[in-house]
Amino acid sequence: MEYFDEVNFEGINFQKEEWKTGEFVDCTFENCQLNDLDLSEASFNNSQFINCDLSMSKLHHTSFKEVDFKGCKLMGLHFEDCNPFLLAFTFRDCVLDFSSFFQLKLKKTPFINCKMEKVDLTECDLTQSDFSGSHLIDSIFERTNLEKAELRTALNFQIDPRNNLLKNARFSPEGLVGLVSVFGIKVG
Repeated sequence: MEYFDEVNFEGINFQKEEWKTGEFVDCTFENCQLNDLDLSEASFNNSQFINCDLSMSKLHHTSFKEVDFKGCKLMGLHFEDCNPFLLAFTFRDCVLDFSSFFQLKLKKTPFINCKMEKVDLTECDLTQSDFSGSHLIDSIFERTNLEKAELRTALNFQIDPRNNLLKNARFSPEGLVGLVSVFGIKVG
């Protein structure tokens, strides 16, 4: 396994260039194509991905420790396959459609201005996570811990208060529709 420290990867299509699984520390990936790759066993520490496409890549035992994703396509990823040890990332202006975070502990994770259609958040611990400006169309919240989560500007969510933890979660008055719709209540 190769070691990369403070390397900037820019404009690389890793489907055409050979992808080398390794440990990436303080690295930046910008405008790179990493979609449909096997990223298994790779380790990303204190790194960032800017305007990259990682859609449909395999993440078996992949480590993401303090990784920032900005403006990335991350569709169809199974983040629950990642190495959970010190797992921590931020998402800003990303497309996460059809991805899964099943049973992950993601306390204080920012999902800012993200498109999150049909994302599986079942049994996640999202305590104090921030969904500001994110579209959560048909995302799955089942036995999810959303205590103290920020959802005031989140859009299009449906969360059943009967089977999710919502203590001190923050919602806007408009967002209450996403909490009462499961009861057949129509607002407005």
